[in-house]
Amino acid sequence: MATPISPPAEPAAPDFRDDLAADTRLLGDHVEACEKLTAGLPPRRERSAAQRETAARADAAARRARHLFLDLHSRRVHDELTDGGSRQVRLDELAFTAADRFPGLVPTRAQIAADRQLPQAEKSGGEIDQGIFFAHLLDRRDTGAHLLDSMLAPTTRALGLLPEFRRTGHVDLGQAVVRRDGCVAEVTICNPHVLNAEDDAVVEALETAVDLALLDDAVSVGVLRGAVLSHRRYSGRRAFGAGINLTDLYTGRIGFVDFMLRRETGYIRKLVHGLNVGSGHRLLDLPSGKPWVGAVETFAIGGATQVALVLDRVIAASDAYFSLPALTEGIVPGVANMRLGRVVGRRMAQRLIFFGEQVAADSPEALALCDEVVAPEAMDAAVAAAADRLSDPAVPANRRMMHLAEESDDLFRTYMSRYALEQSARMHRPDVVAKLERTWIHRRRPGAGARQADAQHRPDLS
Repeated sequence: MATPISPPAEPAAPDFRDDLAADTRLLGDHVEACEKLTAGLPPRRERSAAQRETAARADAAARRARHLFLDLHSRRVHDELTDGGSRQVRLDELAFTAADRFPGLVPTRAQIAADRQLPQAEKSGGEIDQGIFFAHLLDRRDTGAHLLDSMLAPTTRALGLLPEFRRTGHVDLGQAVVRRDGCVAEVTICNPHVLNAEDDAVVEALETAVDLALLDDAVSVGVLRGAVLSHRRYSGRRAFGAGINLTDLYTGRIGFVDFMLRRETGYIRKLVHGLNVGSGHRLLDLPSGKPWVGAVETFAIGGATQVALVLDRVIAASDAYFSLPALTEGIVPGVANMRLGRVVGRRMAQRLIFFGEQVAADSPEALALCDEVVAPEAMDAAVAAAADRLSDPAVPANRRMMHLAEESDDLFRTYMSRYALEQSARMHRPDVVAKLERTWIHRRRPGAGARQADAQHRPDLS
């Protein structure tokens, strides 16, 4: 009878001593030892139960060490990466610089690039380690506030395009277009072949467009709407958005940092608070927020409903609907879990998130999600009237005070700390991949698209 092979021994936990340089070396050595346990294993889907258990134990051991290291050193790590908080560093740069300076703490740029070539089911899970990193930085009030303030700074791309926008009043960013008409800047989401769903490139384009609207002193009000669709079922109609591009998530093209974190701390938070140009004095660093009108046409699904929650005036076409099918996707719906209950009440929030309830714009329940419902042909006039009303100079100060009362910086920071842990882990859970795979396969069966759309309240993108 063959003697059972014992699984390889798990490396002993590092004995950190509160010395950053020495503990960095200990962390790197420990993570390297953990990685050796999985170095010879086959790809994830080909592993036996015993091999999966070995990999899970090695990953868990490395992650416990990262948590312990950051418990001791998150402030010093942040100071090292930002020159003592004197530099504003965006999320991606912060993560990749941390990988270079603190080996084993987070995946390197090359490791993330390699993961991006794999479907979600085959990824290494390195994004979970990025989640741990940002969770610890956000958990501290000082480092978290600096990180969030840094993400409210205008992007380099927007600053480069600002002279053109001021001169012409129009910039086409590919996945978004921003156009100024009088004092109103209209930002249009342009991903029509997938129903204006969001992906990494859309998030980047939207942040740039929002920055331009906020940077231009001639603009008093922003309008956010979706482009006219090219999809055969909705040809000629605008749609506010179909949420996250689930096909891209399944195929591994949605990034944790570039989508999940950047979206919430970048363009969506800028819609709420505006830009922070950083004068160096906390009381003078009031973000330059402007009011925003949302034009919800055809549907606002998932992430599009999340965006609608932060806008100052939401106009919906009478034939549109809202939905937030979080359980169908298996991931956390951004900051909706924090904001939705305040807007619609706890019970309705649970019906939307847990049960995928679809809310027609012309139903009584939709009054909690939008401010005005008009016939589709009356949308342009209603949006223009709302923008005119919100251009009053007293609006910015009043909306700043409302946001301060409703959603403090500390509340948002604390939520995002936990969100970083939860969402990075959810993206790599087997049930999420299984749900995406079932949807992916089902949509490729002849005639299945309409049934899938009806079942999930999400239009077929095939």
